[in-house]
Amino acid sequence: MTTGEEPEHLGDPHSWPAQVDPLAALRAPGDPPWDVYLTGTVFLDIVFTGLDTAPVRGTESWARGMGSSPGGVANMATALARLGLRTSLAAAFGDDHYGEYCWDELAHGEGIDLSASRTVPGWHSPVTVSMAYEGERTMVSHGHEPPPEGVFDRQGAPDRLPRARAAVASLTPGQSAPWIARAAGEGTLIFADVGWDETGAWDLAALPDLARCEAFLPNAEEAMRYTRATCPRAAAHALTEHVPLAVVTLGAEGAYAVDRRTGESAEVPAIAVEALDPTGAGDVFVAGFVTAGLAGWPLADRLAFAGLTAALSVQEFGGSLSAPGWAEIGAWWRKVQSVPGQDPTALRRYAFLDNLVPEAQLRPWPRRRAVPTIGFRGSA
Repeated sequence: MTTGEEPEHLGDPHSWPAQVDPLAALRAPGDPPWDVYLTGTVFLDIVFTGLDTAPVRGTESWARGMGSSPGGVANMATALARLGLRTSLAAAFGDDHYGEYCWDELAHGEGIDLSASRTVPGWHSPVTVSMAYEGERTMVSHGHEPPPEGVFDRQGAPDRLPRARAAVASLTPGQSAPWIARAAGEGTLIFADVGWDETGAWDLAALPDLARCEAFLPNAEEAMRYTRATCPRAAAHALTEHVPLAVVTLGAEGAYAVDRRTGESAEVPAIAVEALDPTGAGDVFVAGFVTAGLAGWPLADRLAFAGLTAALSVQEFGGSLSAPGWAEIGAWWRKVQSVPGQDPTALRRYAFLDNLVPEAQLRPWPRRRAVPTIGFRGSA
């Protein structure tokens, strides 16, 4: 037995409230039913904000804010769905209250397809506690591998992958995920990031699936360690020997990208905002870049849009539920244009939004945010 009594998921993307569809002009009969497929571990995130300093050993710290929301791979899935992409997720869910809450938020709250996911009897949901302070975060996590009957095909993919235009993968040094080769072989574009190399080797040869990827999106430190380059921009160019499109995030400086196929490079500065909680901002950046890439926007616009979505996300707390939708993007664009004295060059950088965001305020469909406890069901 591999599944329990699974909650009904909403698999029809056409049943969801109208919003901006960034791929509307590209859709045609016979297209894959999903825009993006991803797989991974769903956590319950409990986020504490408003800490003045890091917790001190032997003392008790009180946080001024707290929020609970789905985390882990749910951060990316939610960000993609809120940007209008038809998103399919394969993940194991615990059959506890945490798992039920996460399933409900993703399927019913965000319209994410969970037909490839499973509820695992007798398995409890992984949990992460994140503490945000001084613009950074510290996390403590707990979880167990799901039992054999709840494990997907190797590296978390179901036996039969949903057809999708793109997939988002997190590469692990020293491991190969067979689903990536299968998806790439069927024409799915693979966008990949990578975590910290705990082995310390930082060897690109230990990322065998990189050769199957369309784009690779490491941060500056990761890019320089993998390439032995002395600056992140040089690292981006070096990475294009291994992948067609390299995007290196530069933290407060923005992001830099190089496209090997066209020879084009672009750099866009970050938007200065007061960060409440950076949890999930990297996932939101990737989601914004994937969205703009599938829509066929110029490279600089892709970077600008990804940076904008990430900047908007850190002004809310709660990981996945901090991701912006088109209502928030539209509100930001109208606001910055209305403020006197704006730098015309900076405004032109985001002029592509004129063709996407309606002039009138979008009627936002219910935008769920993190709540202090999942017990407040009516507040979600």
